[in-house]
Amino acid sequence: MSETLWLGLGLMLVFEGIMPFTLPHVWRATLRRMAELTDGQIRLIGFCSLIAGLLISLAAK
Repeated sequence: MSETLWLGLGLMLVFEGIMPFTLPHVWRATLRRMAELTDGQIRLIGFCSLIAGLLISLAAK
C-alpha cells in the first residue's frame, strides 16, 4: 500500500508541474484570478476536487 501512495503522490506532482512548466504565463494569470475569489468559492472548488478525487479512487478499485 505504501508503494501505491508514493506512486500516487509522484503522479500528482507530475500533473501539478505540467502547467507551470509548459505555460507559466497562463499559470500565473490563473493564480491571480484565484486570489480574487471569495473564501466560499475557493471552498467549493476544493470540495468539488475532493469529491472528484474520491470518485476516481473508488472507480479505480
